[in-house]
Amino acid sequence: MLAYLNMKIASYLIFLCYTGLCWPVSALPLAPNGGRPEAKTCPAPALSRVTVHRVDPTETLAIIADKYNLNPATLMGMNPAWRQKDPPPGTEIMVPPTDGIRVELAPGQTWGQVAQIYNVPADMLFEVNGCEETAREIFVPGVNWSDVPSPTLAWGQPLPGNSQITLAYGWRLRPGLGEVAFHSGIDLEAPTGSAVLAVQAGVVAFAGERGTSGNLVVINHNDGKQTRYAHLGTIAVSAGQQVNQGDQIGRVGSTGRPDIAAPHLHFEVRSANELGWVAEDPTNYLNWHHASSGAGGQGGLGD
Repeated sequence: MLAYLNMKIASYLIFLCYTGLCWPVSALPLAPNGGRPEAKTCPAPALSRVTVHRVDPTETLAIIADKYNLNPATLMGMNPAWRQKDPPPGTEIMVPPTDGIRVELAPGQTWGQVAQIYNVPADMLFEVNGCEETAREIFVPGVNWSDVPSPTLAWGQPLPGNSQITLAYGWRLRPGLGEVAFHSGIDLEAPTGSAVLAVQAGVVAFAGERGTSGNLVVINHNDGKQTRYAHLGTIAVSAGQQVNQGDQIGRVGSTGRPDIAAPHLHFEVRSANELGWVAEDPTNYLNWHHASSGAGGQGGLGD
């Protein structure tokens, strides 16, 4: 048994060094309960050790990556604006301490769920990121961004059949308050209790109650997209669950603080970039929509 444990510890240390994040064994003591290390004994978070590199006239991403002993895909992942072309001279790019990717945690997402997605040890992931329990953005070592597109699957519909858009995406006048605010998705009219469907296969990043959004389901998809389904009456999935396109994830409701009185689904599409999960117009991805006069200002801003 002792030999087995020693072998497990040795393989764990080899993995840490392989990713370029080596530190002494004494820097990784167990917590008093035998669990995760205490934050004060952990190394600084990997993202706090990112270097800002100013591009010289003779440099390409490949040349810069070689200088830092990194895979060029790592720099592409950290600097989305330069995935298709080399940055011009004078540009400042972000260089991580080792190969890996930057990931923003979805609301309620755990270290274990992220570790499972990227097939890395959860404790190692926790330690590489400074043992911060409340981290919102983390670094996953040994995983590289890939520019090879995943097989493209046509988007499904978040509701059965076609639905009326009662409030469109974008800047809208908030009714009753006389102020303009940004609506980060679209509101789709639907009877209370209607089935809400996943538009693509993915992993449920969050499923639960969240402030003004009420009952919310967040799904991360393989193509770097994320979809959000808010104001649900009931939720039929849980965080970490794999879902397929068309799977029922909940039912339409009016939880949270919807500003439109009529029952509806608030649906969002977001893309991962250097700013985090940035909202996009969902009608660019759905192959149907019917805009009503409400799209321009009737009703209010859904969450």
